[in-house]
Amino acid sequence: MYSTAAPRPVHRRGGRLTLALIIAVVSLLSYFNTRSSNPITGETQYVAMSVDQEIALGLQASPEMAAQYGGESTDANAKARVQRVGQRLITQGDRSATPYHFDFHLLADRTTINAFALPAGQVFFTEGLYRRLDTDGQLAGVLGHEVGHVLERHSAQHSAKARLTQGLTGAAAIASYDPNNAGSRNTAMVAAMVGQIINFKYGRSQDSRSRSNLSTSDNC
Repeated sequence: MYSTAAPRPVHRRGGRLTLALIIAVVSLLSYFNTRSSNPITGETQYVAMSVDQEIALGLQASPEMAAQYGGESTDANAKARVQRVGQRLITQGDRSATPYHFDFHLLADRTTINAFALPAGQVFFTEGLYRRLDTDGQLAGVLGHEVGHVLERHSAQHSAKARLTQGLTGAAAIASYDPNNAGSRNTAMVAAMVGQIINFKYGRSQDSRSRSNLSTSDNC
């Protein structure tokens, strides 16, 4: 008895594998071509944007980010204190040689406890967090952590890593997908989820490393 099922077109699968391989190779080459040395930390990094691009991105996003937390604080004394402690951090050691111009913003939001930094030196601190800190040392510890993210170019690193992961997971999805097999869609979904987990763990490791590298900032 002969089967009436149409034979699977092998050449199509071969074409998908070839395309997936090309995407993977291009993604890897593009990532490793972003290698550079951080002039502040001396660390070899893979970054997806130039210093000028980081600066432009940080300045462009700064007003929008501030607006999400109620805008700039109206407490002149508190704002001056944040600026003073923040600038003291920058003048310490090799940090003064940074190409970035740091601005420290105290935001009016008193309910949110948060501090964060945009690329190239825009550092934000909510009043909700500020009012929980008693000493300049505590304030410097939090600001120093955010300064560390900027100096170590974590945003640019994460962007490069995300592009690489996206390329590799896309290649894996193309290679594993079979239009004649509905189950292959699950493999593609798993590949995308793995990529998201990798990027999440990468971001968490940067956060921990930045906190460790700048723990001495509490002395300010």
